[in-house]
Amino acid sequence: MRSSLANATAAPPCPCGRLHGSGSRARPLAFADCCGRYVDHAAAAGAPAEPASPAELALPSAGAPDAESLMRSRYTAFVLQRADYLQATWHASTRPAHLDFDPAAQWLGLAVRDHRSTGEDRAEVEFVARYRVGGRAVRLHERSRFVREAGRWFYVDGDQTP
Repeated sequence: MRSSLANATAAPPCPCGRLHGSGSRARPLAFADCCGRYVDHAAAAGAPAEPASPAELALPSAGAPDAESLMRSRYTAFVLQRADYLQATWHASTRPAHLDFDPAAQWLGLAVRDHRSTGEDRAEVEFVARYRVGGRAVRLHERSRFVREAGRWFYVDGDQTP
């Protein structure tokens, strides 16, 4: 029996673009082996598409292990238009009441530029996400801030760079 990582090329690659291995042997991780284990876990746990209260936003204990993984899984959730996961991983102090997606947006890729701890339970991740809307290319460059509470990472906010 081959491992799921060995089958990564046979399964759909994760939208976040994370690679397994290095150099010329690096291969895209499959969605199920990457962000899918976090994004799909929210659905399996019954996270509502339109949460009514913060209590309904709780994900099971198997969240992303670090801020970079959470940021990558949130990018994937944007690609898949998964408001349930985005809401559940957004810190309550800054979480919007509702998310709207542009159905015409075509996500093109993610590049993580930097990730660093800024304290015991705080971290920042700098990334560039590219997408196309109405034939126009858009480049979102942001330094996002994350906080860990009760062992779970949450997106707090970010500063966009032109």
